[in-house]
Amino acid sequence: MRLAVGCDHAGFPLKRGVIECLQGMGHAVDDVGTDSTEPVDYPDFSRAVALSVISGRAERGIVICGSGVGASVAASKVPGVRSSMCHDTFSARQGVEDDDMNVLCLGARVIGPALASELVRAFVNAKFSGAERHVRRLAKVTAIEEDAKNGVFDARRVT
Repeated sequence: MRLAVGCDHAGFPLKRGVIECLQGMGHAVDDVGTDSTEPVDYPDFSRAVALSVISGRAERGIVICGSGVGASVAASKVPGVRSSMCHDTFSARQGVEDDDMNVLCLGARVIGPALASELVRAFVNAKFSGAERHVRRLAKVTAIEEDAKNGVFDARRVT
């Protein structure tokens, strides 16, 4: 599998271990930055990972910031991306199996390298179940995304 990995300055110290874990599992990695602990903005790297995923350059992505929250919020704004912050292996696996999550977000100030590796393994080894109820729910999520593209949620139209 090819994965895009990106981080902000807070996530930079954890990124190397994540990439090494992925490569050790035999996966190809596109590192979209950042390359230091110099302050940068997480939305830039969430966007880069998300665009890699929706363009097909990567099958899945991982974004790391301080808490994981901001990276997840930003990545989820890109249509077609289903991202979530996960700090437990159940959520990292189940997010793919039930919700077809394609971007994992991690908080480098919340978890350490050992747990990050466990989460990455759970995420990349999981497969979308394709169960009817999950396909139905995913279609509803996609419909919400389409409504947003079509302006359904514009403030002047919401009553």
